[in-house]
Amino acid sequence: MSSVTLGNSIPNFESMSTGDKSIQLSDYQGKYLILYFYPRDNTPGCTTEGQNFRDKTAEFEALNTVILGVSRDSVRVHEGFKTKQSFPFDLLSDQEEKLCNLFDVIKMKNMYGKQVRGIERSTFLIDPNGILIHEWRKVKVKMHIDEVLQTLTELGA
Repeated sequence: MSSVTLGNSIPNFESMSTGDKSIQLSDYQGKYLILYFYPRDNTPGCTTEGQNFRDKTAEFEALNTVILGVSRDSVRVHEGFKTKQSFPFDLLSDQEEKLCNLFDVIKMKNMYGKQVRGIERSTFLIDPNGILIHEWRKVKVKMHIDEVLQTLTELGA
């Protein structure tokens, strides 16, 4: 499967998520969808990013937008992370890296002087018709949520 590109339709995908659900892209037709990819549950940057999305959930909902987090952690690990952080949105488990490959977020990274394969923190905005309309790669957590909200506001979501 090739990776997605701006301005094109996202192929319908299916992924297991928290709440013991199978999530499909088509479930969100008619809404904007944020897919944010992060390296790992219960790590400082990933926790902060999730908390930032959590704290602005009402603003995203007012803009007809659903948030889904994605990492390679298992659903079981996601359940604990979601509960601990009171995330009101679902987390998708991508242990087989199907979504990661579709969105081309697996990169070689330096960790403690060694090259490792990991998720490059990235966020994707999909419009109500399933078209990829914006992407943020190499995300820096601090101001990211405000950038996403500003983009949605400018779109008149």
